[in-house]
Amino acid sequence: MQDLEESKVCFPHFNSSCRKKLRSPVEARLTSSLLFCITLLTVTLNLLVLISIYHFRQLHTTTNLLLLSLAVADFLVGFLQMPVEILLLNGCWILGDIVCLIHNFLSMVIISVSVGNMVLISVDRYVAICEPMLYSTKVTMKRVQLCICLCWIFSTVHTSWMLRDLLAQPGKHNSCYGECVLIIRYEEGIVDIFVSFFGPIAVIVVLYSRVFAVAVSHSRPARLQTLTVIQRSKKTPPLRSQVKAAKTLGVVVVIFLLCFCPLFVFTVAESNMIGESSTAEVWLLYLNSCLNPLIYVFCYPWFRKSIKRLVTLQPVKACSFQVDIM
Repeated sequence: MQDLEESKVCFPHFNSSCRKKLRSPVEARLTSSLLFCITLLTVTLNLLVLISIYHFRQLHTTTNLLLLSLAVADFLVGFLQMPVEILLLNGCWILGDIVCLIHNFLSMVIISVSVGNMVLISVDRYVAICEPMLYSTKVTMKRVQLCICLCWIFSTVHTSWMLRDLLAQPGKHNSCYGECVLIIRYEEGIVDIFVSFFGPIAVIVVLYSRVFAVAVSHSRPARLQTLTVIQRSKKTPPLRSQVKAAKTLGVVVVIFLLCFCPLFVFTVAESNMIGESSTAEVWLLYLNSCLNPLIYVFCYPWFRKSIKRLVTLQPVKACSFQVDIM
């Protein structure tokens, strides 16, 4: 009887030990195997995105630089966050309060960065479709690099402010030994919801509504051909390719919102308990990091070509970065 009771707690030798989440061995094994496969796929695909955009010079564009920043965040999710979440499936935290703090801190930073990248992608597509004549002058590599840096800096500063109490005293909100929770006060939670959820979503919806309205109006063959000729004379990307890119990135944005909304809906409902969200909601959010590169595989020929070259070890050859990948 005592052995049975001890099997239900994380640390039998501690009176204040947390209790395990009881699952059947088969269910636990299948769940762990599935999540491990998702983790491995997330890390591998995003690593291919990073190497492709970094290695092939032809892919050094402003839009791909935004995708590179998004891929970095997605790679960190697969490399750092997902393995820790797999360890948490039984409800027991064994890595200590400091690692718990780092885990929660990185999780909030990555989520904030991903949201910021989606806003930047929406702005990029808005300028490309709605103001094509000014795209090459408004959206430059230096400006995009600056925006990406500011996005990461703002996310880090915002997270530091949100977790300032936890940074001063790790494990402050734990109610038992072997727990890793993150509790945000109501006032700060309201600020975070508007900064990281409602505000960015409103910007994304408004910009993409305008983008697709203009794209539909430009879908008439005569007008599309005329604008394409004008753009080529101005040395800007053809409108047809810009519209196609907008549709592809629109899919990325929509899937992100579908994966992102349940966690914040839960946060709004709970008001002050961000760290107690269910495993399903957290993994749905993390699943987006695996879906993004899969979208690139189906929608971007350059990504499929780059994967083929990487798998066949073409980059080891001299001047491979100059090949035509588009």
